[in-house]
Amino acid sequence: MDTIASLFSFITTPVSWIVVQFHSLYGAIFGSDSGWAWGLSIVSLVVLIRICLIPLFVKQIKATRGMQALQPKMKAIQERYKNDKQRQSEEMMKLYKETGTNPLSSCLPILAQSPFFFALYSVLSHIADGKTIGVLDQQLVDSAREAKIFGAPIAAKFMDSPEKVAALGASLTDVRIVTAVMIILMSLSQFYTQRQLMQKNVDLTVKTPFMQQQKMLMYIFPVIFAVMGINFPVGVLVYWLTTNVWTMGQQMYVINQNPTPGSKAQDQYLTRLLKSVSSHGQVKGRGKKKIVAAIVAKGPDRNDIERKFIASLTKQGLAAQTDGSVMKSSVATADADAASSGAPRRQQPKRQTKAQRQTPSKPSSKK
Repeated sequence: MDTIASLFSFITTPVSWIVVQFHSLYGAIFGSDSGWAWGLSIVSLVVLIRICLIPLFVKQIKATRGMQALQPKMKAIQERYKNDKQRQSEEMMKLYKETGTNPLSSCLPILAQSPFFFALYSVLSHIADGKTIGVLDQQLVDSAREAKIFGAPIAAKFMDSPEKVAALGASLTDVRIVTAVMIILMSLSQFYTQRQLMQKNVDLTVKTPFMQQQKMLMYIFPVIFAVMGINFPVGVLVYWLTTNVWTMGQQMYVINQNPTPGSKAQDQYLTRLLKSVSSHGQVKGRGKKKIVAAIVAKGPDRNDIERKFIASLTKQGLAAQTDGSVMKSSVATADADAASSGAPRRQQPKRQTKAQRQTPSKPSSKK
């Protein structure tokens, strides 16, 4: 881990500078040696990084949905060229190029965070050894060494020896308990985030290997985090737990506001939207209008959930427009207008049975 962290030493100074700036702010409130001051500085570092990465997160969502949409075509290519791996790869690349999809785009936020993560790990490792790094002078290093979160120094690790923990002014029991709880919370938050994605925001009408891979990752990632977590300093655990909670909340917002077509989340979203339209007689909000406009533009390519939504609007005498708004439909309200005016409704001829159609009608008798 130390070797990997050294690869990102170029960003150590900026990361340490950001932490110091936040520490000067929180130190004035909680005290410069307080664990709250240093802990909140790390949390603020995460928030700042994640805000800067929002454009990449949006790109990740688009890439993930693009990959989901391509799964049927990818599966067909795999079956067609299952005995020719080279041709299979060529056809896959051709498909990506034609659709403008990049499989690596879904990994962009994680890749972009990696330098900051390892830089912070390097900073905390130097603090544990009492060494200066970046803009952290000896006074700040000593202050950080004194900082504790629930009795555990921010530079301590689960696997540290009793002697090393004692040198940081803490007990091994406190360090083990705090790090174990944080590792469990970190793994659970990772599991819930992936589970939320699988259960609510995946197109249920398409069964592909991609879904099986995502399901496997839902169980593998938390285990990986748990194993790696025992070698992370408390400060890094704070960093990773904070970024997991941020990801979980950010994903929850996206799922509720812009769900994947065909998913359970889309069904729930359109049900809520239908209730809102029924109450107000219009679509409120630019984002909601964009979703309705996209459904209208699909035409016959709508999925079952979208068709049910359009049909429900029609039953209420409303028609969705290309701009995402709704208006009263003359076709749907014809019977209602006729009933309110007292005009007789046109009776449809009764359907004849097969026997009646085959029996010739008798001529009426003349008197």
